Amino acid sequence: MARLTFFTAALALASAVNAQCGSGNPDASVTGSEGSYTATSGGSEVYSGNNYHAAITAALDAISSGQRVSVMASGSIGENTISIGSGKTFEGCGTIDLGYHAGRGSIESLDTSDVSIPYLSLTGSPYFAMRFYGVSNLALGQIEMNLSDGMGIRFERDEASNSGVSMESIRVTGAGSHAVETWNIDGLTIGEVIARDVGECGLLLQETTNAQVGLVDGENVAAGTGYATLRMANTNGLKGDNDYSTNVYIDKVVSRGGGRGVFCVSESGGAEIASVDLADNGNNAILIENCYNIKILGGTVSGGGEVRLAARSEFANNRDISITLTVDGTSVRESPCGENISWNISGGASMDVC
Repeated sequence: MARLTFFTAALALASAVNAQCGSGNPDASVTGSEGSYTATSGGSEVYSGNNYHAAITAALDAISSGQRVSVMASGSIGENTISIGSGKTFEGCGTIDLGYHAGRGSIESLDTSDVSIPYLSLTGSPYFAMRFYGVSNLALGQIEMNLSDGMGIRFERDEASNSGVSMESIRVTGAGSHAVETWNIDGLTIGEVIARDVGECGLLLQETTNAQVGLVDGENVAAGTGYATLRMANTNGLKGDNDYSTNVYIDKVVSRGGGRGVFCVSESGGAEIASVDLADNGNNAILIENCYNIKILGGTVSGGGEVRLAARSEFANNRDISITLTVDGTSVRESPCGENISWNISGGASMDVC
């Protein structure tokens, strides 16, 4: 019964992937179904057997830079990892079920350039569903994850830095940790991150500069934790030599329930959020703590936890913060007083600011 359940879910998820996936003439493909998979490249069979991961690996090994693999079949790769080399395009048109591989990603691209993953549908309980470091010109397109645990996308903290990363639409449900976590990226473009029932952050930005993000949308994200639908931490937005000039732009943050809505912490800054729509967050609707040059240009907060400016003693206090909001059903508080703080609050909120 478990297998029937998996493949029913797989077919439903695969149908959500853009119909263009696998179109035209891919340079290699994986077809078949559970127990019988075939990988072909250039009209020749490069694998035939019952191992889904082996079929995918054979197809990837058969192409070179500038070529494309389309995985049309659904299946499980178990505890294995799919590794994508420089210049290759990898499309998952079926649904790939992931197992747990401690410290590793089920799909990885490490120290590579010009990798493209335009379509992908993932299920399972991985450690990291997707893991990257040392990448340049990485393009992620329509990525759907219906997970039972683990993290969605991870850019590593202690490995080589990244540049020129783009993500079109990342949709993650059921991750036990973050939907998307970045470290060490210079030049990031995201169309949208949609997180549902995720244990920690929807989008967590760290040591990331020159970023443009469209929509971050979370429902029941970070419930019972200090995390948030959108979190900026660990000197995010710092361009060097105490330069917090604005370089992180976010169009809109929507958050319902869960933990915090928006959270900036640990000497992050240089960020502008055009609009927020936050309601019934279980922790602070907004918390800005030891951050510099943060602007929230408009939007609404309804109920939930307070809008708060706070500070810890180990870092310099907040400075250059500007917040324009309509706030109802909760409070606005600044403690301790920051430097060059501008509040423009309408609505029925109680106010305790400097």
